[in-house]
This record gives sequence, structure tokens and C-alpha cells, in this order.
Amino acid sequence: MNSTQVSYLALVAYFDTGAFRYLYFVIIMCLYMLIVISNVFLIVVICMNRSLHEPMYLFLCSLFVNELYGSTGLFPFLLLQILSDIHTVPKAFCFLQIFCVHFYGSVEYFTLGVMSYDRYLAICCPLQYHTRMTHGRVLALTAFVWSYSILATLAMMSLSVPLQLCGNTIHKVYCDNYSIVKLACSDTTINNIYGLVYIFTVIVSLVALILSSYVRILRVCFSGCKQSRQKAVSTCTPHLASLLNFTFGAFFEIVQGRFNMSRVPNMLRVVLSLYWLTCQPLFNPVLYGLNITKIRIICSSLGKRT
Repeated sequence: MNSTQVSYLALVAYFDTGAFRYLYFVIIMCLYMLIVISNVFLIVVICMNRSLHEPMYLFLCSLFVNELYGSTGLFPFLLLQILSDIHTVPKAFCFLQIFCVHFYGSVEYFTLGVMSYDRYLAICCPLQYHTRMTHGRVLALTAFVWSYSILATLAMMSLSVPLQLCGNTIHKVYCDNYSIVKLACSDTTINNIYGLVYIFTVIVSLVALILSSYVRILRVCFSGCKQSRQKAVSTCTPHLASLLNFTFGAFFEIVQGRFNMSRVPNMLRVVLSLYWLTCQPLFNPVLYGLNITKIRIICSSLGKRT
């Protein structure tokens, strides 16, 4: 079987749920609506309140936009597949979903990295913060995050699209790049090298840089007064929690793709493969909405007006 014969790809991780499919549909629909409402609400709150037009909140706005984008790249497709009896997708659509998923992951990590740099400057270099983190710098960093992620994802796609496929079975509920690479009967050395380089440059190096910056932040916090320590911890805790949550999901996604997980129950494999795409859009609005004082005060005041 060559690439010209593979026009559809089968997602075989779906299992027969019988009458429960409508229950799963309602649950996932509610989760998607919750993601959309919470992220849109916080985007509007940040955009409409001039007191929140500061670097940290502008980066948060970019993060919430990415959550909307990433969840939209998965949930509508997932809802259709739950109600469908035939879980096949056109090859072109599969590659479109691969682009959406990987682009979302790249933007998420780079945005978290930029946010840690912003917190490092604010806490460790407070006197230089406003001169080094200007609105122009915020715009440039945000543009870099999104443009670099687009280019990196397009480079990955340019290596995967020409591959000759010897099969059409993907053991997941959505399309991802490594599943396509494993189906190839042509040489995939360059794809594997690019994938490893991408993992180490984006995930490993960014996580290491973020954690090192927070170690420095914590050192400054615990050497200062109690009030400054509490303020720093309240703003840094959501960032660390978000980073660890996303890294946890990405780790299981990488492990599941590259190692034999046949001994793990299918339901658990499905949940783990969806974790990194669903938990961030759900948890981030809660993490930042409840832990950052300014957002919490404005949201509570809006609630009292209504």
C-alpha cells in the first residue's frame, strides 16, 4: 500500500459505548462549553479593564486565546466521532488536526516560558522591570511565540506530508504526527531526528529554563519581607501549577506514542492521550482567575453588578 492509496485514516481507539455515547456526548459538550465560556470571559475581562493592560495579563490573554484554539481543534471533532459509527477521517483533515494539535502545544510551552521570564524580571529586577518589559517588548515576545510555533509546526508537517504510508490505522481518538510517522514505509530518519530535537529544544530546555527562573524567584521571595513573599508566591503558584500540569500530560502523550502500551486498558490510554489537550483549557481559567488578586477582584465586582 503506498501513499496514493491511503486517502482515509481509521481511528481505532474508539470503542463501542452503546447507549452511553449520548451521555459521553453531553459530558464532553458541557466541558467544551465550560472551556469556551471561561476563557472568553477572562479574555474580555483583561481586554476591557485598563488596569489589567500589564505584561503579565497580556501574556495571560495570549494563553487563553491559545486554549480556545487548541480545544476547538479537538472537541468538535471528538463530538462528531462519538456519535459516529465509522471512525475514519480524510487524510487531509488528519494533517490539519495534526497542525492544530502541535501548534497549540508549542504556543502553550513558549507562552509559559515568556510568562516565567516576565515574573523573573518583576520579582528579581523590579527597578528595571518597566524599562525592560515595555508594551513593545510584550508585543514582540508574543509575536515571536506564535510565529516561531507556526514555522516549527510547518517544518514538521513538510517532513510528514510526503511520507509514503503502508497502513491507515491510528491507535488514538485523534490524529497526531508520530502516529503518521509510524505508518510510513519510506525513510523516516529525518522525521525522527526532527522530533527528538523538537522535544529537547521546546519541552526539555523550556521546562529547565522555567524551573531555574522560579528557583531564583523563590530565593528572592524567601529573602524578602513577608508581604512581598506572599505577593510573589500568589502570582507564581498558578504559573508553576500550569507548567507542571501541561508537562505531566505531554509526558504521558510522548510515552504512549513511543512505547508499547498494549497492557494498559484502552479507556485509560484514551484518557491519558486527551489529558494534555483538555486539562489546560479547563484548569488555567480556574488557576489564574482564583489565584491572581486583580482578576479575582474584578470578576467578583462584575458578579455583584449582575
